[in-house]
Amino acid sequence: MKQIRKWSRILHRDFGFLFIGTSIIFGLSGIALNHLADWNPNYSVENKQFKTDIELRKNITTDQNIRALVNSIADTDDMRKYYYPEGNRIKIFLKGGSSIIVNTDNGMGRIELLKRRPLFYQSNFLHYNPNRWWTWFSDAFSASLILFALTSFFMVKGKRGVWGSGGIYTLIGIIIPILFLIFS
Repeated sequence: MKQIRKWSRILHRDFGFLFIGTSIIFGLSGIALNHLADWNPNYSVENKQFKTDIELRKNITTDQNIRALVNSIADTDDMRKYYYPEGNRIKIFLKGGSSIIVNTDNGMGRIELLKRRPLFYQSNFLHYNPNRWWTWFSDAFSASLILFALTSFFMVKGKRGVWGSGGIYTLIGIIIPILFLIFS
């Protein structure tokens, strides 16, 4: 038992240090993704109203007119494409997901500017498992979480160990997810 306790501490410590960064990334991303109904964790969204005199009516407007509008409203020339969802409305898509909608009759419009949220965008990107190499690394991280759980049984002995308060906490940690599964 002494050897098991020794190796549990070594493995727990070394893999813990190895995966500190990954734990923070997945922790931040997990919190963000848990609250999708409350906010967009990947982007901040800013809406601005405007009025324009640039001609944008269907069959009359040109790409130059649209680019002039985009330059005047968004300070960019990163227009992707546009279309007319209704006869008197034009929707213009910009690079990065931002968009502009304009009423072509009266020139009233709205721009929706999307900006990546620093740290959250990148951590969510990794949480969505972007490529094969990251899959293998994530699998190693997941296996280490199992290792952390199992080695923690052997790290502490006595009344704070698995047969004492540690066992009670373990039992509570098992019961809570089961209750959520039963009652949701």
